[in-house]
Amino acid sequence: MRLAFILGEIGSGLRRNLSMVISVVLVTFVSLTFVGAAGMLQMQINQMKGYWYDKVQVAIFLCNDSSTATGCASGAVTKEQQGNLAKMLDSPAVKQYISDYQFESQAEAFKHFKEQFSNSPIVDSVTQDQLPASFRINMKNPEKYQIISETFSSQAGVETVSDQRQVLERIFEWMNGASVAAMVVAGIMIFCAVLLITTTIRLSAFSRRRETGIMRLVGASKTVIQLPFILEGVIAAVVGAVLASGTLWLVAQFWLNGDLSKQFLNTPFISSAQVLVIAPVLIALGGGLAGISSLLTLRRYLKV
Repeated sequence: MRLAFILGEIGSGLRRNLSMVISVVLVTFVSLTFVGAAGMLQMQINQMKGYWYDKVQVAIFLCNDSSTATGCASGAVTKEQQGNLAKMLDSPAVKQYISDYQFESQAEAFKHFKEQFSNSPIVDSVTQDQLPASFRINMKNPEKYQIISETFSSQAGVETVSDQRQVLERIFEWMNGASVAAMVVAGIMIFCAVLLITTTIRLSAFSRRRETGIMRLVGASKTVIQLPFILEGVIAAVVGAVLASGTLWLVAQFWLNGDLSKQFLNTPFISSAQVLVIAPVLIALGGGLAGISSLLTLRRYLKV
């Protein structure tokens, strides 16, 4: 009997304040979409770190005829200098930090360059002589890059020592910045959603003040009187959270794993199944905030 009464009151409240309920749904949807987007960005960053950090290498670029670095003042690297660098890489002092290494000649570097920039007009303006030969090193622990840099940077025939992780770190910093910006926008939108929910509950309580007064007179409990109002806000917020979760799933399914994965074949993207992990968090967040804000509003404006 009480359950039927509470359900009836919820339906009545939703119909009476339909425009406000729709506003709550939309604001909650937008705010939680930003929260979910920030979560997706963090998941994507972790996915890319796990994939790329195992593949990035430290490169020792050797001097060529067009090198302008201070260490290349004597000209292009000689066979003797190249051999000395290989011996250093095989020495116990250095070998303990590296898994393996390969030598990439200028011809091989030019071939890889043409493959990577096959669709760019820059490929026609670069010649083989302009690209340096290099030693490509896979580290046992990428964090030990500085040891390799300090050991080889000052050696004869070395133009520069480069850690490819530094390039990735800049990309990840940019993505982290975007994630923080999304969280800031989400925080503002969630604040707006809470204000909207409290206003909706106040209006609903005011429009039904006669019914709640009669219920008090016949001895209805505090829970029975307040619960329909609280559930109205929770239902609207949960609907917004479900819409936000669905939107994020569509983005992952048809954009990340569709068009974007076809354009960036060597980049691992998070799957739509991984995105579903965010959905319960969004629903709990939306429902929790709506429930708490509704309860606090009723304590202040609905005396039972």
